[in-house]
Amino acid sequence: MKPYIFIPLILALLAIAQQNSIGIFEKHVDVGHPKKTGDARYEKAEKIYYLKGGGYNIWFNRDEFHYLYKKLKGDFRLTANFKLIGDTGNAHRKVGWMIRESTDEGAVHISAVAHGDGLTVLQWRREKGANMRDPEDELFFPQKNFEIIQLERINKTITMRVGNPGEPLQEVGSHQMPVMPDKVLAGLFICSHDSNSVVEAKVWNVQIGKPTPK
Repeated sequence: MKPYIFIPLILALLAIAQQNSIGIFEKHVDVGHPKKTGDARYEKAEKIYYLKGGGYNIWFNRDEFHYLYKKLKGDFRLTANFKLIGDTGNAHRKVGWMIRESTDEGAVHISAVAHGDGLTVLQWRREKGANMRDPEDELFFPQKNFEIIQLERINKTITMRVGNPGEPLQEVGSHQMPVMPDKVLAGLFICSHDSNSVVEAKVWNVQIGKPTPK
């Protein structure tokens, strides 16, 4: 079979990939088969991402949430402004950045999280299928209610920073993730912390780049 026969197929696959992409991200999925389906969209004119998601939680040995991600390799820095829409819902509904080894429900991951009640935390699953532990697998920040969240990877060290517009970012903390592969999924997540509900958030000023010297 001659090579030119494959050209229409390649073009079709590229078109499908472009349809599935949202803004700078490659794909969005429900992780862990939550009862309520999530969604994601990008308003190009406003440069705002809107996320919807359900899910019982991102905890224990398995997760349920909606994930908008792209594949990244090596060192990188993720920064954006986040806002949960509406005042109703579980106080522990959450949104933020997540670095994950795969979309498996029990995958190794580390997340920079903002909760509905303002709680700010860096949390992780240390190995595939492991139960996340409280407080061993999380770092709490003493202050609450931040709009800007940053998650940075340099080698195996993951660092979370937070802030509000017009203020310098403050470091929540860092954690070593030795089992995290070099090539990972990185992106935005949302979880309602309630299997029977869906919550929504908007995310803007989304930046994915390389770390810079302090």
